[in-house]
Amino acid sequence: MKKLTVLLSVLFAASLSYAGDVKSETKDAAKDAKAAAKETKAEAKAEIKGKTHEVEAEVVSVDAIKNTITIKGEKGEHTAPLEGKAVAEAKAVKPGQKVTLVCLDDDKGDHKAVTDIKVSAKK
Repeated sequence: MKKLTVLLSVLFAASLSYAGDVKSETKDAAKDAKAAAKETKAEAKAEIKGKTHEVEAEVVSVDAIKNTITIKGEKGEHTAPLEGKAVAEAKAVKPGQKVTLVCLDDDKGDHKAVTDIKVSAKK
């Protein structure tokens, strides 16, 4: 009986030790996942911060369903997708309004999306 008690005590102690290791591994995995999510978020911000330039134009229309804006500028009318904070800002602009758009370019220098909308002051 004494041997059985000792054996059960050893097994119990071993299981507690193993449970502690699993708990520690779970905490480490959670930390790793959190760090990976933070890194992914930073990469997304860096992507939006790619090559940009400003364009002054007049708003023709905004499509909130497709998240696009159609503008009239020096080169005629153009429709561009909205990304980032420009999606929310587009809700406040009206057709005919003068705006300055921050446009994100792809590697070739072509317009990829509008990432920011600044409403021009009325003159």
